[in-house]
Amino acid sequence: MLTTRFVNGAPNWLDVGSPDIDSAISFYGGLFGWQFQSAGPEAGGYGFFQLDGRTVAGGMPLPAEHTSSAWTVYFQSPDAEATAKTVEQAHGAVLFQPMDVMGQGHMAILRDPAGAAFGIWQPGQLKGVDVAGDPGSLTWVELYTPDVAAAAAFYNTSLGLETSAAPMAGVDYTCINPSGAGEEAMFGGIVPLDFDPDGATSGACWLAYFEVTDVDATVTKAQASGGAVTVPATDLEGVGRIAQLTDPHGARFALIKSEAPQG
Repeated sequence: MLTTRFVNGAPNWLDVGSPDIDSAISFYGGLFGWQFQSAGPEAGGYGFFQLDGRTVAGGMPLPAEHTSSAWTVYFQSPDAEATAKTVEQAHGAVLFQPMDVMGQGHMAILRDPAGAAFGIWQPGQLKGVDVAGDPGSLTWVELYTPDVAAAAAFYNTSLGLETSAAPMAGVDYTCINPSGAGEEAMFGGIVPLDFDPDGATSGACWLAYFEVTDVDATVTKAQASGGAVTVPATDLEGVGRIAQLTDPHGARFALIKSEAPQG
């Protein structure tokens, strides 16, 4: 599972872009108890979601022409420029070129060959989120893609990710971990797009899972605040209880109450 002992290739940041950032702040604050702290007037409205004073994610307003919202998962890179070039050579695309972020680090937004967008973060003063795996924070990520083998090869080339198979719900689930870190460092999985209830319309994507203490109660809160359920609360043997949702502006995310203690 995810920790804040960041290594290259592992998720170290995530943020949500919303056409109504005030609405997003209210929604996620009610859902997870997050508070929002602005990154300052020079940050263009970007800020940090915090839980008990620890940063769990970022958030930013989108231009008025954007009517939908999305979460972006970032993976640690030792060299954002080099990673972006590797992604292009592996038939991915660079959506936003590597750039310095006020001395905090370097970031870029990329897209894999199947169309799934993701970010890379080369740490500077900001290493990543302050907490992962605890209730109210990121604990797992999944890639939904039409070709699991091709995706595994791409992310191995681009980020050095390794895969292994684990039985889940009667099928082999493809787990991912950073290069050389071993299966105990697994932080996510690669899932056939056919398993995604929104796959036909949303296409390939990364999905962030947030740990919660009560999936059903959190789902109820989300629905009462304008969110929608795409996968109802379900028990997965050996994993925990999960649900998949969208926020009021369409950003997809998931909940999990893990069977094993997190953190």
